This record gives sequence, C-alpha cells and structure tokens, in this order.
Amino acid sequence: MERTTLDLWVGAFVVGGLIALLILAFKVGNLSGYDGSEIYQVYGEFDNIGGLKIKAPVKSSGVVVGRVSGIRFDNKSFQAQVEMRLSKNYQFPKDTSAAILTSGLLGEQYIGLEAGGDEKNLNNGDKFKLTQSAMVLEQLIGQFLFSKAADDGGDKKTDQGGNKKAVVQ
Repeated sequence: MERTTLDLWVGAFVVGGLIALLILAFKVGNLSGYDGSEIYQVYGEFDNIGGLKIKAPVKSSGVVVGRVSGIRFDNKSFQAQVEMRLSKNYQFPKDTSAAILTSGLLGEQYIGLEAGGDEKNLNNGDKFKLTQSAMVLEQLIGQFLFSKAADDGGDKKTDQGGNKKAVVQ
C-alpha cells in the first residue's frame, strides 16, 4: 500500500511537470495570445518587413492588440502585404499608421500602431494608408560606412607612396 501511494505521487508530479512544459512551449511559440474575443482583419503594405514573422504581436502603446496572421508578396506593387488580426475590443481610427519596430537592439520585430484623429474607425478588410517599413541594421551600417568613406576621400589626395596629403587651393 505504501509503494502504491508513492508511485501515485511521483506520477502526479511527472504529469504536472509535462503540463508546465506544454504551457512554456505555448508561451515561447507566441501561441498564448488568443483570448477568444472577436477579431477584425486589417492590412498594411510595406517596402521591407525585415524579420517580421507570422504570429508577431501588433502593439499600440505597448499593449498587444492583435497578431500578424499572414504575409505575402504582391507581384503588382512589389511590396509585402501583411495581414493583421486585431481584437474588436480595440478600435482604431481610419488614419492610424503602422510601423514595423524592433524590441531592443536585436530583439523580435512587431507592428506598432499609432492612432490618428479620424472620427471613423477601421473596419474588417481596411488597409493602413500610412506605413513605415522595418529598419534593417545592415543597411544602416552600410549607409554609415559609405558616408564615412565619402567624407574621408573628398578633400585628400595620395602621393606615389600612398600617403595622404592635403590639397591646398
């Protein structure tokens, strides 16, 4: 009898551990954001979405108001079309802008919404008129290096030995 009780407690502990691991997996996989509320779909067109992924959060003032539900490339406009599902608990004006932002320096990317001042709200199927693409760190570094190279090479010339000398005019 004593052995059976011990086995029962060990089994319950193992089952509890597996449930905790399952909950952790859902949190890490961004699957815990579904709250069962009604949703409406809105769309945004971006020149560059960077590392944005499906199920990335859509935030306004730091609050998660929805999730990215689809990403596709439009062959006519040559832009990425992002489909977002927003909770009907959060209504936004029609002139709301959407920007792809990054959490921290190298964190996950998400869509940030900045509410406008229009009196009419977004409806199911509407598109954001104002969008801002993702800032790609590699492009920023490249632009910085290119501008530095242009600044350094503009006023100086080299002699036959490769030494830089100032040009006097």
